[in-house]
Amino acid sequence: MKKLAFAALLLSGAYSSMAQSFTLKPVWESDTTLRTPECVLVDSKNKVLYVACINGGPSMDNKNSFLAKVGLDGKVIKLKFTENLNSTKGMGILGNKLYVTEMTQVAEVDLSSGKILNRYPIEGAKFLNDIAIDTQKGVIYITDSGNSKVWSITNGKPALVLDGAPLKGCNGLYVENGQVLIGNGDGSLLSLNPATRQLTTLAKGMGGIDGIVALGKKEYIVTEWGGKIWHVKADGSTELKLDTSGEKINSADIGYHAATKMLFVPTFFHNTVKAYSLK
Repeated sequence: MKKLAFAALLLSGAYSSMAQSFTLKPVWESDTTLRTPECVLVDSKNKVLYVACINGGPSMDNKNSFLAKVGLDGKVIKLKFTENLNSTKGMGILGNKLYVTEMTQVAEVDLSSGKILNRYPIEGAKFLNDIAIDTQKGVIYITDSGNSKVWSITNGKPALVLDGAPLKGCNGLYVENGQVLIGNGDGSLLSLNPATRQLTTLAKGMGGIDGIVALGKKEYIVTEWGGKIWHVKADGSTELKLDTSGEKINSADIGYHAATKMLFVPTFFHNTVKAYSLK
């Protein structure tokens, strides 16, 4: 029994050493023309960033929100790639279209021109927030933080996916291998099987989760809007990697470019995007 226990301890140590270890090294910061940036979306195919800029207050009356097109080097390519949006937040790409939330509806944008093609109202929505897309099945997932619900849009038709406990102020979304990861307002990272509606808790103990990106091997980086960036490991343990809350620099809905191991953080009231390399 002692030999078995010792072997298990060795295996546990080996597994821990396999977990990714990194630090976040600042690389660049954009200019301050990106007004109230809430979300950064990495378009790996075209090697650009899209930044959803609220540019005002979070309401449908705010018609000044816009999407900016930014290079991977932080230089603005086109400040107002898409205009006349309402309190923009989460984004996702499906085919040649970009989808972005607008409080109570989802806007569909042509990626080549930046023109708004359509809008999809979500019945009873209060505060639509993040978007994640299952590109294999063509399903767009959306959180309503105001109602603690998860919605989907398939072929232009909205449908309620999940509501009620344990969802509470749910925000961040990420799709991985057909599973939908949900950043809950209570600081837990959940995984949803859309077919069975079964929820699994992957990690907990953080603040309300805003952004989620995957590092591979069931490891993730998640953010708290207030300025904290966490590493979630495969065993469910968490490590605080960066805390800018004392400087009043927020960390909203992040983007990640896996090829260069670069993390892009929208700073919200600081009006910039900051890039960090994983070292």
